[in-house]
Amino acid sequence: MSDINDTEIPEDPFDAVVDAPFDAALSERYLIYAMSTITARSLPDLRDGLKPVHRRLLWAMRLLKLDPAQGYKKCARVVGDVIGKYHPHGDQSVYDAMVRLAQTFSLRYPLVDGQGNFGNIDGDNAAAYRYTEARLTKTAIELMQGLDENGTDYRPTYNGEDEEPEYMPGLFPNLLANGASGIAVGMATSIPSHNVAEVLDAAALLIDQPAASHDQLMEIMKGPDFATGGVLVDSADIISKAYETGRGAMRVRARWHKEDEGRGGWIAVITEIPYQVQKGKLIEQIANLIADKKLPILADVRDESDSEIRIVLEPKSRNVDPDDLMNALFRMSDLETRFSLNMNVLDDSRTPGVMGLGELLRAWLKHQIEVLVRKSLHRLEKIDARLELLGGYIIAFLNLDRIIEIIRSEDEPKPVMIAEFELTDRQAEAILNMRLRSLRKLEEMELVRERDALTAEREELVKLIDSPARQRTRLKKDLAALRKAYGEDTELGKRRTLIEEAAPAREISLEALIEKEPVTVIMSQRGWIKAMKGHADLMQPEISKFKEGDGPAFAFHAQTTDKILIATTLGRFYTIGADKLPGARGFGEPVATMIDMEAGNDIIAMMPALPDGRMLLASSAGKGFIAKMADVIAETRKGRQVVNVKGKVKLKVVRPAPPGAGLSEEVMKDHYVAVVGDNRKLVAFPLSELPEMAKGQGVTLQRYKDGGLSDAICFKMSEGLSWTMGGDSGRTRTENDMSLWRVARGAAGRLPPNGFPRDNRFD
Repeated sequence: MSDINDTEIPEDPFDAVVDAPFDAALSERYLIYAMSTITARSLPDLRDGLKPVHRRLLWAMRLLKLDPAQGYKKCARVVGDVIGKYHPHGDQSVYDAMVRLAQTFSLRYPLVDGQGNFGNIDGDNAAAYRYTEARLTKTAIELMQGLDENGTDYRPTYNGEDEEPEYMPGLFPNLLANGASGIAVGMATSIPSHNVAEVLDAAALLIDQPAASHDQLMEIMKGPDFATGGVLVDSADIISKAYETGRGAMRVRARWHKEDEGRGGWIAVITEIPYQVQKGKLIEQIANLIADKKLPILADVRDESDSEIRIVLEPKSRNVDPDDLMNALFRMSDLETRFSLNMNVLDDSRTPGVMGLGELLRAWLKHQIEVLVRKSLHRLEKIDARLELLGGYIIAFLNLDRIIEIIRSEDEPKPVMIAEFELTDRQAEAILNMRLRSLRKLEEMELVRERDALTAEREELVKLIDSPARQRTRLKKDLAALRKAYGEDTELGKRRTLIEEAAPAREISLEALIEKEPVTVIMSQRGWIKAMKGHADLMQPEISKFKEGDGPAFAFHAQTTDKILIATTLGRFYTIGADKLPGARGFGEPVATMIDMEAGNDIIAMMPALPDGRMLLASSAGKGFIAKMADVIAETRKGRQVVNVKGKVKLKVVRPAPPGAGLSEEVMKDHYVAVVGDNRKLVAFPLSELPEMAKGQGVTLQRYKDGGLSDAICFKMSEGLSWTMGGDSGRTRTENDMSLWRVARGAAGRLPPNGFPRDNRFD
C-alpha cells in the first residue's frame, strides 16, 4: 500500500468568529481608535509640546544632520525618511505639518528654517516638497538638547527596525511658547503661543515659591503672544479666569493707526491682523462689505503690503469718525476674532486632561527635574568609565618599564598585567591599545589633571543627584541662561501682541454708518423714485425730469440718514433708506423694484420718518388713530401692516401729527382734529380723544349715513382751520372761530364754513 501524504486542511475562518453583542464590539473597537487618535495624533505632550508627527520630523532632520550651521536639504528627503521610517501616513499631511513648523506667521518660534515658498499669510499654499529645502532652527536644537545624554527613553518605530525618542528633553518650553491646536475624538486642544521670557520668569517664580498663587503667575504672564501680533482687548479678569481653569476665550483685534493725508483727509492703516486670519480672505471680506453697501462709510480697501502688513482703509468722507469706522469693522469682519483657550494636553503618563496655567507649569518643571537627574546620572556613568581608564593609564605610566617588559616577553600579556597590577579588563585592554606617542611625560601630567577635574565634577554630580534643593538651583540657573537668548531686548524675544483692554465693539446705528447729506426725494405719479443731492426749491414748477406722460407726485426734503415711509391704500407701510435711493441724473427707478407691493395697492403718502414723529391715520370708513413713525418702520421688503382694512375700505389719510412728548399739557389741549366726509359734513374734536396705536382699525372719527371719510387734518384751535384756495393763486383761507364745529368724536357734524373747497380736501 502506497504512503499517503497528509495535507493540512485550512481552518474554517468562521471558527474564529466570536459571538458578541454588536454594540459592545463596536464600542470596544471605537474606543481603541479614539485613544489612538487622542494619544498618538491630535493632542500635544506636556513635556515637549509636540505631537508625534512633529517629533518625528525633528528627529529625522536631526539624523540627517540638518543643523543651523549646515546646508539645507530638500524637504522631499525629510518627508521620505519620516513616512518610511517613523510615521506611515500620507506624505502630504506630513509635509503640511513640516510647512507649519517653518511658517513665521503660524509659529511664534519656528522650529524649521525653510528655504523656498512655504506659503504666506494671504493663504497661499507652499510649493511642492520637491522644490523647497529646510534645516533646523536654533530653537529646535535647544528643544532636542539631551537626546545624547539619556534625557529620554527610546521606543521602537512602527516596524521595529529603528528607534525614536518618546519626547524631546530640551529645556525650551515649547508647549506654551508655540502653543498647539488639534481635534481628537470627543476632545480638542487649543493653546495660544506665549512669550518665552515670560514663561521662563513664571517657571523661575515657581522654583523659588512652589506654592505661588495664580494671581502671582498672571502678574508675570500677561496673556498670549501671537506670531502675528495684534491687540488682546479682554480685561485682565477674563484672561486670568481662562488661564486658571484652562478653558476660556479671548478677543484679539487688528492693530491699526490713523494717517493724515492733508486738507482734513485721512486713512486707517492696519499693520497687524489677528492670529490665523488669512490676509487675502480678510481683504475680500471687507471688499464685500463695500460692494454689498453694508458699510457705506467705507469707500475703498487696498493691500499695500510687502514683507510687512499694510492694509489701507479709505473712508467715504473726511467727516467719518475713525473710531466708528473701525468699530463697525471689528463687528462685521475678522479684524476682531475670538481665540478659544483649551489647555488639553497629555501628561507624563500619556493621560489627557485640561490643566490650568499653574498646574501645567508645575508639571513641566517636575519633568525638567527628572530630565536633569537623568542627564546627571548619564554623565556620572561616563565619568566613572573615564576615571577607570585614567586609573589604568596612570598605573601604566608609573610602571612603564615593567609594562613594556611584560608585553615583550609574554605571549598573553593581558592576564599577567591584570594579576600583577590589579587592573580591570577594560584598563588592561586600554593599556595594550595605547600608542607609543602617548608615553610622553607631558601626557602623564594631562592624565592626572583630567582625573582630578573629573573627580571634582563627579563629587558635584553626586551632590546634585542627592539634593532636590541643588536640582532646583541648577534648573533655575539653566532657565536664566536660556532666557538671555529670548529676552525682551532680542528681535525674536520681544513681545508682539499688545495687551490693551477695550470694550466690545458696539452696534453702530445707521446714522453713524451713513454720511449725512441733504437730499430731495421725488416720486413720480407712475411710481418712479429718485433722490437729488441738496435741498431743491420745492416750489419750482419742475424740479426734475420725468418720462413723457408722467409727473411729480411727492417731493420733500430729507437726509441720507433718514428712513423714507411709504403708505399705501391697503394700510401697509414700507420703508426705504434714503441713502439707497437712485440718483437724479436719470428718471430714477420704479419703487416696485425696492419693495414688494401687492396688486391694487396704491401709494397715498410718502415722508421721512422722524425720531419722535407721529401720524394721523384714517380710513375711508371714518375710523382712525395716532401712530408713532418709529412703530411703523418695516425691516423687510414686504412692509408692515399698520391699518387693518376690509372689503372696499381703504386707507385714506396719512398726515403729520404733533409729537406726543416735549409739549406742555396746555399746548396739547389746543391740538384738535378736523374731519370732513363725502357728505360735506365737518367735525372738530380734541386730538386727545384719539388713541395711540401701533396697529389696528382705530376708533370712529365721524358718523355717516351715506359715503365715507373724505379728509382729516390736525390743527390748533387757537389758530383756526386753514385750507388751500382753488386755482393757481396758492392762497389759503383761515376760519378762526371753529366753535360751531367743535363736537365730540364720532358726531355727524355740520356743513363747513363758506369757501371750503368743493373737493372736500384741506390742501
